[in-house]
Amino acid sequence: MKNLKQKTLSLFFTYKISLKVWEKIGNLDREIKPYKKLANCFNKIYFFTYGDKEELKYQKLFPENIKIFPKKWNLPLIFYSLFLPFFYRDKLKKVDILKTNQMSGSWSTVLAKWFYKKKLVVRCGYEWLSFLEKQKRSLWKRIIVKFIEKIAYQNADKIILTSEKDKKFVIKEFKVKPEKIEVIPNYIDTDLFKPLNFSKEKNRIIFVGRLEKEKNLFNLIEAIATLSVKLVIIGNGSLKEKLKNFAKEKNAKVEFKENIPNEKLPEELNKSEIFILPSFYEGCPKSLLEAMACGLPCISTNVEGIRSIIKHKENGYLCEPDAKSIKKAILEVLNDKNLKEKISQNARKTISEKFSLEKILEKEIKIHQFL
Repeated sequence: MKNLKQKTLSLFFTYKISLKVWEKIGNLDREIKPYKKLANCFNKIYFFTYGDKEELKYQKLFPENIKIFPKKWNLPLIFYSLFLPFFYRDKLKKVDILKTNQMSGSWSTVLAKWFYKKKLVVRCGYEWLSFLEKQKRSLWKRIIVKFIEKIAYQNADKIILTSEKDKKFVIKEFKVKPEKIEVIPNYIDTDLFKPLNFSKEKNRIIFVGRLEKEKNLFNLIEAIATLSVKLVIIGNGSLKEKLKNFAKEKNAKVEFKENIPNEKLPEELNKSEIFILPSFYEGCPKSLLEAMACGLPCISTNVEGIRSIIKHKENGYLCEPDAKSIKKAILEVLNDKNLKEKISQNARKTISEKFSLEKILEKEIKIHQFL
């Protein structure tokens, strides 16, 4: 720890993202909490964001040794991202460790490494190219992203990925040495996400996430259409109106809610009997981990990013992505009191032992210590 007390860490925000954006989508507290704790380990921490001078109003949320550096000059963001290392060269010359928040925007951090010869940690909350391939996105976009990732991975001193699945992909696709990669899953604030003394609403099922194709929500709505349950969907996305219309067409009891601040989410989770995540594919889904931390019996699909977290009928329930299998899972979990209690207790235990903020920060600190 002592060697970090002399060092400065710089965090380059994801391209186009700012503290204001984090607040707007309800993630501000969750995103900044690890760095407020890491501030006790480092001499200084710098945030390079894509927000304007309004970003400075958030300075009061941080200890004195975390400093915010907003966007300089009225340039298009893509040009700003390329010139950022030069606009803040006086600061970047003095830092010790450069860190990306996501792969998008990593080019700014790589440029800073080239010019100022600093250590580089590339963090990927999700593996960008792998995600685009699963979405079957256009070839030209995948080529560009592969080029960006190749440069970032090659120049990284350490790479942080959130799942073993992503690690295998990066090793195979980019020929990265395994010892260069650390798997550190998403953290959960177990003091915030925990069982609360709320009366549960009978047969209330909850989903939290983006309303996009990969989340498989049409099959979920079809699965609950003939059940005496209420499905609460929290989130936004391009499929929202189509999903609303589909729910009406199927006469399914579905309540749609906007994104809510992260600190209010535990209340919604604790009012529910079951959390469900029926995705076609996942990385290390925060929404699932948060629900497990609240002691909810969780149902999710038997896909690679999920089955590394959920052990069937131990700390969760795995099903297939079709409507029939989802329906069967809901009925079995709802109607088996002993199974519900077993899953609930083991879910909370899993998060406390493997995904708590303290456990995750221990791993991050070790990486920074040995750079």
